[in-house]
Amino acid sequence: MLQTPTAAPVAADHAVPGRSVDDGLPTPRRWWAIAAISFGTAVMVLDTNIANVALPTIARDLGVTNSVVTNVVAVYQLVLVMVLLPFASLGDRIGHRRLYQAGQALFMVASALCLFAGTLPGLLVLRTVQALGAGMALSVSAAMVRQIYPAAKLGTGMGVNSVVVASSAALAPTLGGYIVGHLPWQWVFVAAAPLAVVSLLLGRALPDPVRRDVPAQWVSGVWSAGTMLLLIGGIQLASHGAPMPGIAGVAAGIVSLVLLVRRERQRAEPVLPVDLLSTPVIGLSALAAIACFVASGALMLSLPFRLEGVFGYPPQKVGVLLLPFPLTMLVVSPVAGWLSDRVAASKLGVTGMAIAVTGLLLLATMPVSAGETGIAWRLALAALGFGLFFAPNSRLLIGRAPRERAAAAGGLLSTSRLLGQTLAAVTLGILLAGGMGTGPAPLLVSCALACVAAGCSLARFRSSQRTR
Repeated sequence: MLQTPTAAPVAADHAVPGRSVDDGLPTPRRWWAIAAISFGTAVMVLDTNIANVALPTIARDLGVTNSVVTNVVAVYQLVLVMVLLPFASLGDRIGHRRLYQAGQALFMVASALCLFAGTLPGLLVLRTVQALGAGMALSVSAAMVRQIYPAAKLGTGMGVNSVVVASSAALAPTLGGYIVGHLPWQWVFVAAAPLAVVSLLLGRALPDPVRRDVPAQWVSGVWSAGTMLLLIGGIQLASHGAPMPGIAGVAAGIVSLVLLVRRERQRAEPVLPVDLLSTPVIGLSALAAIACFVASGALMLSLPFRLEGVFGYPPQKVGVLLLPFPLTMLVVSPVAGWLSDRVAASKLGVTGMAIAVTGLLLLATMPVSAGETGIAWRLALAALGFGLFFAPNSRLLIGRAPRERAAAAGGLLSTSRLLGQTLAAVTLGILLAGGMGTGPAPLLVSCALACVAAGCSLARFRSSQRTR
């Protein structure tokens, strides 16, 4: 069992005396645990991305407009980002493995019920339940990765996790398209459930659950979720044709956030991890993660519009043209994770962002005559840069947090990713509304944000040098 070095008393199901918390799980249990967490991660990534391709079919079948049917994705993302931090705090109280597996079970039940969804309101309710289950699992998954791997190999673990994320994201559109073409659209929401079954079957290999004697923080949890609802919901409203309610929601969210930060500063283990964010290394890593997720998201969301609208490629061809990005990430991510165990993450991050900026500029200035090969190598170059950044940055964010705050750090990382993806969609929506979405503007915005991520990495490195 992994003993938690904290002043708070803990209760564990089992104990292995004399084993250091930095040793990770013993082999072969470690390999089974890696498989369990990988299948679990694939479930959540597939479900987050697979529904996009089915939206037009769902709209026609349910008799709703294309703008309305996007709520199938928006509601899922909104609920997910609302619950990550509160569930991370809950995981500390009841044990990470318990919360993780309870989330998977809830997700599977909601997925099965999606087969009977015949109305949009019913589908949205089930998507909400799916998001609750996914949030329970994602909120503690990074903390368990830290427990599974030895401290010296945490970067390798984050690299493996990045591979699972990239491969699942690459598979989602193809799998979703196949299902919609051959089965009722409801099966799209069930496709990931078998992976959850496998993860649950292997789940006994995951780190033993540890219950920490920390007080329940229901007020902070609900307050945190409500603040995210106002901020992200307001952003989504503003980007979907309701600017005034959206702006009002964002303004209220900012006020709520300021008041929540004041409250959380007085708490030893806050739900909103202001204690972690006040540490320069972690705070700058979180900011860099948001900037980089927005940059990569804007790239991948805007390219289909440009390739179809400007370059004239048919929709079925565009999916193939985008494959170099996830395929390159599949190769680079584990290498970057391995390197981050040996090379400073900030050095890898700055190098990666320099390469990414080069690739983005080449894509922004790419002529129509570039051809498929020209698109592929430019996109692969950008992916190489992003791949060198993500795993090392995640390793630093998770690894520098105190062990008793690992779940909070994992929730912060997942929140940064979802916030970045949401802001990327909003940014592209604004540029499309302004008539600039099919040109180089989204890629130039991505360049600017990649520079922000590089600046955060450099500032983080200088901060760590000064504290030595």
